[in-house]
Amino acid sequence: MVPLVPVVPLAARPVLQVAFDRLELLRILDLYGRMVAAGLWRDYAMDFGREAASFSVFRRTAERPTARIEKRPALRGRQGMWALYGEAGQVLKRGHELAGVLSPLERRLLKVVED
Repeated sequence: MVPLVPVVPLAARPVLQVAFDRLELLRILDLYGRMVAAGLWRDYAMDFGREAASFSVFRRTAERPTARIEKRPALRGRQGMWALYGEAGQVLKRGHELAGVLSPLERRLLKVVED
């Protein structure tokens, strides 16, 4: 007789690494593309770990990140799972929605047009 193996549902399995879902990554890469076209950013790096996923952007490849967007699901119920960090590592914005956290970066693309 074959021994029975208990089946653990997907929701009960522990998450081994945090990642961006397709819509989140699409939103981040859309902003990245517009910043590259404006000449503000040149390179990016993604890091996926057990507690957080981060997307870092660089002006030049050999320097520290200009900005870092971080997703930390453990903070979902408290401060919000999204955070934007500056070049020196300071928290620039934290929130529950990705769009709100990306807004300071999107403001850099706005230009005043005179008549």
